[in-house]
Amino acid sequence: MTIFAHQLDQNLICKKRVAVRTYKSPIHGYLQNSHLSSSPRPHPRPRSIQRRSPDCDAACGARCELSSRPRLCKRACGTCCARCDCVPAGTSGNYDACPCYANMTTHGGKHKCP
Repeated sequence: MTIFAHQLDQNLICKKRVAVRTYKSPIHGYLQNSHLSSSPRPHPRPRSIQRRSPDCDAACGARCELSSRPRLCKRACGTCCARCDCVPAGTSGNYDACPCYANMTTHGGKHKCP
């Protein structure tokens, strides 16, 4: 590839040819032609927003009333209730009443549900 650079030298303009080397990475060709090889992907469907039933809100309110972080507790409990459709009675324990609730874990392997 060549580029013409203009230089000003004592009221005289001359054209000078300058050779420029460009570096093309191995992925350059792929990125340049990626629009040719694949068809446009449709937008993924937005997730349907599931509203928690009032039963979950009441059950999680009772479950989390003694928590040191009630908003965090209610959010986690609400997620678990929506998935399992049950919340164990009391403020802690009683996991045998709702095995789905008891078996949910975070990525770190800790109990997800309060």
